[in-house]
Amino acid sequence: MRVVIVDDEALARERLKRLLQEFPGYEIVGEAADGESALDVIDNEEPDLVLLDIRMGGVDGLHVARSLAEYDPPPAVIFTTAYSEHALSAFDAKASGYLLKPIRLEKLKEALQNARRPTRAQKSKGGSAGGDVKPKREFVTATTREGLVRVPAEDIVYFLADQKYTTVCHLHGEVLIEESLKTLEEDFAPWFLRVHRKALVATRFIAGLERDRGGEQLHWLTMKHASDPLPVSRRRLAEVRRFLTENS
Repeated sequence: MRVVIVDDEALARERLKRLLQEFPGYEIVGEAADGESALDVIDNEEPDLVLLDIRMGGVDGLHVARSLAEYDPPPAVIFTTAYSEHALSAFDAKASGYLLKPIRLEKLKEALQNARRPTRAQKSKGGSAGGDVKPKREFVTATTREGLVRVPAEDIVYFLADQKYTTVCHLHGEVLIEESLKTLEEDFAPWFLRVHRKALVATRFIAGLERDRGGEQLHWLTMKHASDPLPVSRRRLAEVRRFLTENS
């Protein structure tokens, strides 16, 4: 289980790291000292679990948790705080657990057990367009200045989510829709592969995999009929490589 630790106190983060070492199967993939940095780390690492302090300068933990609740799928959140009065607000923010400092090992163990859920890899159906398998839907519908536009599934290159809207890149241009990637992935799964929390691509248009664009340790997917590469998250990288190997 991939874990990100968020706390404005370095000693608190170190203590949580030591406690987590007592439990097999948990990998700390990032940490942050404030809410804004936490969202950046979580976006990059796509953890399954976030251990999250509430009172921090700037963006607080409750705001971070509410933002994470909008993710698709969201990571589990366990609050770690010295203040008991935030418990109700924490669970309103969809938290899986609420631990009071100083955190005891047995309490952390209980919270971790309660927070366990299928990982993103398990939730992702992935797959490629194969044989005569058809998606549930044959097109997406977008509202444009010219009216309603229907984009056939076989013309779609990728879906790219950005907050409220999702960009549909197709053979003849782009349109915006308000459907979530979760819904689109379920409806078009046989022909599409999830490569990032924000990106769903048509497997028939995958051109190749690149790394280190712009000097960063990232991987990018190049697509036929699209000028810009798409990010591949660390969580999805093995699945993307497997698909490319099986279809080379």
